[in-house]
Amino acid sequence: MSVDALAEIERIANGDEPSDDVLRRVVDLLHDRFEAYSWVGIYFVEGDELVLGPWRGPQATEHVRIPVGRGICGAAAESGETEIVADVSADDRYLSCFLSTRSEIVVPIVYDTLVVAEIDIDSDRPAAFGEEDRVFLERVAAAIAEHCLVGWDTGGVKWEAPENWGDGR
Repeated sequence: MSVDALAEIERIANGDEPSDDVLRRVVDLLHDRFEAYSWVGIYFVEGDELVLGPWRGPQATEHVRIPVGRGICGAAAESGETEIVADVSADDRYLSCFLSTRSEIVVPIVYDTLVVAEIDIDSDRPAAFGEEDRVFLERVAAAIAEHCLVGWDTGGVKWEAPENWGDGR
């Protein structure tokens, strides 16, 4: 686990920035600091769907809304358990986003026993995620959980991307 990255994320999460800025900075940090993390995004739980919020990667995903229970992301939201898939081509739940993706980790973000969002990370490397990633990302999820209420605890108000979000930042 990257102790430095976790300390930086906790510092960001405990600062006084608006939640959308906190989450965007965390997504950027994860994407930039970990070479194997080729695409990083946060999905918010809105009713029976996951709705894509801040993300960072080489291109946008077509999966901006995913029903809870569908795909690897939907399975993690439904169970509340981290999903690690070493080979996405061998998992029939995988919703193909990018031809280059080989493995994926999805970490539920829980607030007060409810899954309110999740961290979704793809890698172009097979079997890129292990126990160290799971432990680290579950700690990241705990650190940012309160900030994920913007997609859940605001009466359905959706996360709004800043005007300069066109490049995924």
